[in-house]
Amino acid sequence: MSTTETKPPEPRPAPPPAPRRRTRVLALPEARWALAALVLFLAALPLDLAGAPAWTWGPLYAAAYAAGGWEPAWAGLGALRDRTLDVDLLMVVAAIGAAAIGQVLDGALLIVIFATSGALEALATARTADSVRGLLDLAPATATRISDGGAEEAVATDRLAVGDTILVRPGERIGADGRVLDGAGDVDQATITGEPLPVAKGPGDEVFAGTLNGTGALRVKVDRDPADSVIARIVAMVEEASRTKAPTQLFVEKVEQRYSLGMVAATIALFAAPLLFGAALQPTLLRAMTFMIVASPCAVVLATMPPLLSAIANAGRHGVLVKSAVVMERVGQVDAVAFDKTGTLTEGTPRVTDVRPLAGSGLDAAALLRLAAAAEHASEHPLARAVADAARGLDVPPAADFASTPGVGVTATVEGRTVAVANPARLPDAAAGRAAAEVVAGLEDEGRTAVLVLVDGTAAGVLGIADRLREEAAGTVAALTALTGTSPFLATGDNPRAAARLAAEAGIADVRAGLLPQDKAAAVRELAETGRKVLVVGDGVNDAPALAAAHTGIAMGRAGSDLALETADAVVVRDELGTVPTLVSLSRAARRLVVQNLVIAGVFITGLVVWDLAGRLPLPLGVAGHEGSTVIVGLNGLRLLADSAWRRARPA
Repeated sequence: MSTTETKPPEPRPAPPPAPRRRTRVLALPEARWALAALVLFLAALPLDLAGAPAWTWGPLYAAAYAAGGWEPAWAGLGALRDRTLDVDLLMVVAAIGAAAIGQVLDGALLIVIFATSGALEALATARTADSVRGLLDLAPATATRISDGGAEEAVATDRLAVGDTILVRPGERIGADGRVLDGAGDVDQATITGEPLPVAKGPGDEVFAGTLNGTGALRVKVDRDPADSVIARIVAMVEEASRTKAPTQLFVEKVEQRYSLGMVAATIALFAAPLLFGAALQPTLLRAMTFMIVASPCAVVLATMPPLLSAIANAGRHGVLVKSAVVMERVGQVDAVAFDKTGTLTEGTPRVTDVRPLAGSGLDAAALLRLAAAAEHASEHPLARAVADAARGLDVPPAADFASTPGVGVTATVEGRTVAVANPARLPDAAAGRAAAEVVAGLEDEGRTAVLVLVDGTAAGVLGIADRLREEAAGTVAALTALTGTSPFLATGDNPRAAARLAAEAGIADVRAGLLPQDKAAAVRELAETGRKVLVVGDGVNDAPALAAAHTGIAMGRAGSDLALETADAVVVRDELGTVPTLVSLSRAARRLVVQNLVIAGVFITGLVVWDLAGRLPLPLGVAGHEGSTVIVGLNGLRLLADSAWRRARPA
């Protein structure tokens, strides 16, 4: 298609992000029933403890049982039809059994705890679904399609077809995956590739739906159906990974079925067998109910939860949000780690790393930098901000006649000289000269972005710009290597040279660069298929499929995308990368306490059950023993609340 000279289109501001469609807590039926159970329990509790007549608090407890227990009971009955004994049904039965022998308060408390846990799980699932749907808002709803006659028409992006040509003005999001036919611009495609800097695009270059065009108008030929765009595939991959991810279970739940079946069978036998031999109903029922209480898994469940919940609370105080007890347990199981680069191992902000004046320019490093900063002062490009930040403290002169050429660079008049700051790849070789070309090549080989500074048309120097490694990155990599026994690998959409340079600084040998989101997820799944439990640490939309596919995903919170934060199992709220190995170590400490508590609970349950079967265990003593074991394991688990537990977990 031929083009004619036209007045450049006026830059348009980037469209505001669509409002987040977040599920309200009380929109979930699980949350409403859990709240009702809690309110009824809190209304009954003071009356019960104050010794009020049973008719005042009894109906309230009964209503709490019904509100919090009907859903798990119904689901448990459905599981029974599939010949599976659900632990929630067992808890409801245990609660009813407790009420049957007078322990109404204990049973109601158990119901409230389980109802609240179910509500939190439902909320987490709904919020993740909201975030996945919100990802589609990155792609614009409409695009400007150009007809064969050159007329412009606004159409819905889902009506675009392969072969259509669309016009993307400055500040607009690209409506479809395709290739640039005409024009030049700097496109921010961090949502797709994770690259920290906008990428210069010109004829023949590939662009992605949902990425943001910074400067310059682009004519793009659509080469992929909107339903098959990269951004649409990210949504599909996250949803698929969330559906197919193996059901997670706490350690205690791995023996849930056998224990539950055995307990129910023993209770029925203990009640029915004596009756067949002529025993009286009331003492037989009392003995069976005593057995159900002392053998119930309540103590085992509480033996498991306090260490994990204490670890969650401790991690939260130190800036790490762990979304559930299941996640806290899983973190300690990881034996392989994958890192994203930009915003995870790095700060995510480009900085000037090298200032190289050329021989014969008559400029030293400070003079070169102040001229470049003066020319870039009016530009909003991230590279311009990096140059301006580097020149802080210098006497930067004013500039006039500022002009910007999309994909190339800027020019301005500074102190009577024409200063240009340009992309050397977009300039004729003669403009740079051999000396400048050698410096540019050297910086690019080191993984830096090279920017050429010209004064009155002559190359005066080169600036090297790169994202900076976090101070704690190398220590984090070393600590995770020691914990897992395997060196982490780097999975990034950035170019191989930049990735290799940064990986070397961080101490990572395995570098996988130039990856699109589906490639990152595939790398994680490939490693998981060998039996490894992979921890993925990332921050962007492009990391979400890998976070969802991983055994455990951790997102960096400060700059993390909404989708990454919702998809991840844990969030480093304060953006302190060094907390990741501490969290892994703390999780392992919690798992050790879980095992200790299970042994303690098992000893108590076994002793009480043997007493009840071999002799005649008094009900009050059975309840005291059962509750006493619960208190012991609960206090043991609370040890992880102390700050000293976090300090002990921190790798040396």
